[in-house]
Order: sequence, then structure tokens, then C-alpha cells
Amino acid sequence: MLTPSEAATGDAANPAGDPEISKFGYTPQLRRSLTFTDLLFYGLIYMVPIAPFAIFGSVYAASQGMVALAYVAGLVVMLFTASSYAQMVKAFPIAGSVYNYAGRGIAAPVGFIAGWAIMLDYFLVPGLLYLVASVTIEAAVPSVSAWIWLVGFVAINAVINYFGIRLTAVAINIMIAGELIVLGIFLVMGIVGLADGRGNGDWTSAFFNSDNFSFGIVLGSVSVAALSFLGFDGISMLAEESKGGARQVGRAMAVVLLLAGLIFIAQTWVASLFVTDPAGLINGDAATVGNAFYAAAEAAAGAPWLATLCLVATAIAWGLPDSMVAQTALSRLLFAMARDKQLPKFLAKVSSKHASPVNAVLFTAGVSLAISGTALYYLTEQGEDTITLIATMVNFGAMVAWLALHAAVIWHYIVRNGSRNWLLHLVVPLVGAGLLIAVLINMKLYTQLTGFIWIGLGLVVLGVLFAMGRAPKLSGVGGSDDKAADVA
Repeated sequence: MLTPSEAATGDAANPAGDPEISKFGYTPQLRRSLTFTDLLFYGLIYMVPIAPFAIFGSVYAASQGMVALAYVAGLVVMLFTASSYAQMVKAFPIAGSVYNYAGRGIAAPVGFIAGWAIMLDYFLVPGLLYLVASVTIEAAVPSVSAWIWLVGFVAINAVINYFGIRLTAVAINIMIAGELIVLGIFLVMGIVGLADGRGNGDWTSAFFNSDNFSFGIVLGSVSVAALSFLGFDGISMLAEESKGGARQVGRAMAVVLLLAGLIFIAQTWVASLFVTDPAGLINGDAATVGNAFYAAAEAAAGAPWLATLCLVATAIAWGLPDSMVAQTALSRLLFAMARDKQLPKFLAKVSSKHASPVNAVLFTAGVSLAISGTALYYLTEQGEDTITLIATMVNFGAMVAWLALHAAVIWHYIVRNGSRNWLLHLVVPLVGAGLLIAVLINMKLYTQLTGFIWIGLGLVVLGVLFAMGRAPKLSGVGGSDDKAADVA
């Protein structure tokens, strides 16, 4: 509970009297308790520093062996997107991410569709993480069913998220240390393995192979590798809980993206040096592709212990800290849209004790369990590759939403506010949008079709809202406060 003095002054760790939120017509409810380090760790854990462990084989096959190049290209695409995020979080430092940025930067209906698109990402990511974690750890501990691991992971994360962002941040800071330790062990053993002559001697093909190179192949592999980069944007969901406000959020997104990108490039390059049969991996079956990183780890150490360590680390990382922050991001998106009456209002309920959107947290946990449980059933009982299907769908939703983000930067700053910062407010978003379109074009056809069906469903929902006289409307839009403080 707030003391009278805290309520009067609105101290940095307290939502009361928060001018950044109040000026948009909202009553501050979330607590400002996150430092720059908390945001950095949140973004890193959401991006999963060891994410390539699980999808290394898929990216390797899609890139025709140029796996490190796929991550370099992915980093470039994401840097343009991060720049647009930083510009919009300065203008609108509130929860909701691209939903709010597109809605306030262009128009509320556009924001609804952008939020709907990225909701596909945020709904599916926790389910994907739980699915991979459960299947992976069952392989390491076959005596315990994947279903038990699945329910356990969801329950633990729901409890931590329920008790508020501060506990979530503490848990994240502890868990990310474990991921980085395992990654460090892999890289050290990789160096040792190279020194002992266990590598394949192919030092450059992971970055460029003239026999296989084409822009279509690179862009197609980025559509898979992009899964590793998803999460830096989740930091923007915490704009109302950051002590340093909008600028701190923008800096955290840029720093975490660069750090994670370099980590991804380093580990995939090292792993590629221990691929014993490149052609076999490129053309391999699902089992070969799925176990590619662990096979490389075993080759690097010259013994199976490193493969087991990496496998268990992947399961724990994807099942606990990574899915935890994914659920946090989704709950904030649902909270933001419900607060604007574009989703059922019960999702906007905030616990006065824990300062967390408790109903959105519990709803997110239920949806994650349903998605991952359904996918696990079809994977184990029907033999369908639901992991790859969900991964590509996640990337589609995010990229469509990011297109709206780039458009919002141009419209809000250049068209509406007359900015003359042509680089950040026109050139960067145009190039960023062009790169995203190129990646979308090179996605698999079934991904494009399913993704556009989802967008079409969002348009139907939007039409129903208009027909019911509930057209999307954002609090505070239309007044002088809706303009950016600095458009230079």
C-alpha cells in the first residue's frame, strides 16, 4: 500500500503521480522499479543467449551452411527495427509496445491491427518455448513425461509473474547467469577442441560460401534465425515500470540487441567448425537437424558430457526464464489493449498489492498451456513438426507488426510533427521496412498463408468492433500531449 507521502510525491519506485503516464489519460497502476540492468537482463533472457542451441540445425540447413551470415543479416535487420522502437518509445513511453506506437503514431485502428499481429508472436512464443523445453528435457530425463515438465514450467512461471515485476526481475537475473555460464563452457571447449585438432578446418563457410550464396537463401534463413532475436522489443512493454523512463528503455533495447547478436554469431560460428557432415546436415531429417548443435558440442569436447550439458541448459532456459519473460510481455500487451477497451476489461485488472496485471498473467498462463499442450500432442502422437510450424508463425506476426512500427515513425514524426531528422525518421524506417518485406517474401508459402489468415481474422474483429459502435480509441489521443516532445 502507498504511504500518504508516496502518494503525494509519486516516488520513482511508485506509480502515484507519474506524469509520463497521466498525460496520456491513464491512471498509473504499474510500479516503476526496474533499473537499466534489470531491463538489460530481461531483454537478454527473452532473446535467450543460448537460443541457437535449439535451432542451429534449422538455420544451418536453411542458410546452406552459412549459419553465421544468417545471424549477421538478422542483426542488421533488427538494428533498423530497434531504432524505430527507440524513436516511438520516446514519443509514447507507455505499456503496449507496437500496439500503442502504431495506434498513437498513425491511428487507433492501425494500432489494433499491429497489436493483433504481434499478439500472434506473443501468444505463440511461450507455447513454443514450453514445447521445446518439455521435449528436450524428456530426452535427457526419459523417466519423467514431457507433459509433467510442461505443466510444471507453466505453473512456476505463472506464480512468479503473479507476484509482480520485481520478483520476476530477480528470478531473471539469477537464471541468466546459468545460461551464460553454460555458453562460456561451450565456447571454451570449442577453443580447446580446435587447438586439439577436432574441428573440420572450414573457417569461412559459416560466413560466406560462393557455391551456395544467394540473397534468397540468406533472407530465407533470416526468417528462421529471426526467432533468436525476438525479445528485444519486449523491453518496450515495460516502459511504465522502468525507473529511467523512455530513454532508458531505448538504450536497453539497443544494447541488448548488439550483445545478443554478437553472442549468437560467435556460438554458431564455433558450432559450425565441428559439423562433421555439412551436406548431411543440410539435407538431413528432423532428428539430425534438431540434434545438430548437441552433436557439434560432443565433437568439440570429444565426449558426450558437453552435449548433455547444453541439452539440459536449453530445456531449463526455454522452460523457465525465457518463457517467464515471454508471458510477462504478453500479459502487458493484453493489459494495455484491455485498458483501452479493445479486449475484455477483466484483463485490465491490476493487483494493488503486487502491482501486476494479475488476470492477464493468469490468462496468459492458461493460453500458453493450451497452445503448448496441443502442439505437444500433435508432435508426440501424430508425428507432426509443430516446432518448426510455430517458430515460423511467430516470426511472421512480429515482422508484420514491425512494418506498422516503421510506418508509425514516418507518419508521426515527418508527416504529423514536421521533423527534419531525415535519417532517423525517414531513411532508417524505410530501409527497415524494405528489409522486413524482403524477409517476408522469402518465407515458406504455408507460413505466409497462415499468417495472412490471422491478419484477416483481426480485420474481421476490427469490423465487428466498428459495427458495435466500439471503434478502437486510445486514451489521450488528439490532444497536444499526443505530440512528441522532441522531433529534431
